[in-house]
Amino acid sequence: MADKANLPIPVQKALRKLGQDISDARRRRRIPTSLMSERAGMARATLAKIEKGDPTVSLGGYASVLFVLGLTARLQDLVDAAHDLTGRELADEALPKRVYLSRSTQKKAGDHE
Repeated sequence: MADKANLPIPVQKALRKLGQDISDARRRRRIPTSLMSERAGMARATLAKIEKGDPTVSLGGYASVLFVLGLTARLQDLVDAAHDLTGRELADEALPKRVYLSRSTQKKAGDHE
């Protein structure tokens, strides 16, 4: 289990924001906590922890709530390569400066012309 004291402050802030955003989305949809927790298959106390950004709740719990809110697509794209600027920059640094075809590959390419 993740202990809040062991988490970096930016992570704690991000979880608090996520929890508040989930709470706001639930209230915008006019879904009471009793119905939300029932639909997500969890206790109301667990939903309350999620809405506070508690790091001890499983990712599955957060995902269930996002599903009920119709926001799972956002979860799917969380670490998508399209949003991973650092990862793409590191991959680009590893690209070869030049690309050579072997003679056998050149020969095969010539056969198709």
